[in-house]
Amino acid sequence: MELSLYLDPQIRDWVLFPITLVMILVGILRHYVVILLQSPPKKLSRAATREQRALTRSQILRATSSNSPIPPSVYKAISQHLSEAYKAGTYLKDGPPKADTPSSAPNPLSDPAAMDGMMAGMKTQMVMMVPQMVIMGWINFFFQGFVLIKLPFPLTLGFKSMLQRGIDTPDMDVRWVSSLSWYFLNFFGLNGLYRLILGGDNAADSSRDMTTSPFAAMGNAQPGQPQDFNKIFKAERDNLEFAEGLHNWVGENMDTKILRKYGKLAAL
Repeated sequence: MELSLYLDPQIRDWVLFPITLVMILVGILRHYVVILLQSPPKKLSRAATREQRALTRSQILRATSSNSPIPPSVYKAISQHLSEAYKAGTYLKDGPPKADTPSSAPNPLSDPAAMDGMMAGMKTQMVMMVPQMVIMGWINFFFQGFVLIKLPFPLTLGFKSMLQRGIDTPDMDVRWVSSLSWYFLNFFGLNGLYRLILGGDNAADSSRDMTTSPFAAMGNAQPGQPQDFNKIFKAERDNLEFAEGLHNWVGENMDTKILRKYGKLAAL
């Protein structure tokens, strides 16, 4: 037999509304705290920028090789110049590698940009974890065992453990929600409200950061992250050599194509 409960209106005014309001305000505050903790991206040095631009130049040259606006002689000269520069290490920010120095992958922990990214991730995790731990402790201490609200739609018994955390009453209707379960419903359900208030790219979504590791920033490809450009340039040399065989100049026989287009020559 299901129990019939009648809630005191003061539970709504002094428990239900305060929990919801506190979680909304904490989420908004967390968004602005994360913005304040974010440090502006560091500018790359002139040598590092030159290193990246040299790779970009080669990639653009290869991408347009099959329909290139550059004549074959000029294209081949540029391609060979880049290949020789890559081989000599001209564009490396640390200079050409020494013959007696063993080649090793750069250590991310020794790079200031990677360490800054890791610290930023840890700060974001702390800003997410500390307020949620405080709110959960506040609810457990003051409102443990409270029944706050009854959902207006029927549910199966499988939802009982999710909606009635902290209340061991097998005869209670599954639609009643405890204070701790109301906290979790707000934790995962306020993201739509945050998007309306703060925009889509907000830092108030705590559930999103639960699955994010503070060390994930080290694994993402970011400007300034250490990469072995010596090995990248060696691979790019092979790509340039392969692209030379695919080169096709769009200006070849252009005069004949124009005359044929305007009917001055017979079509093939």
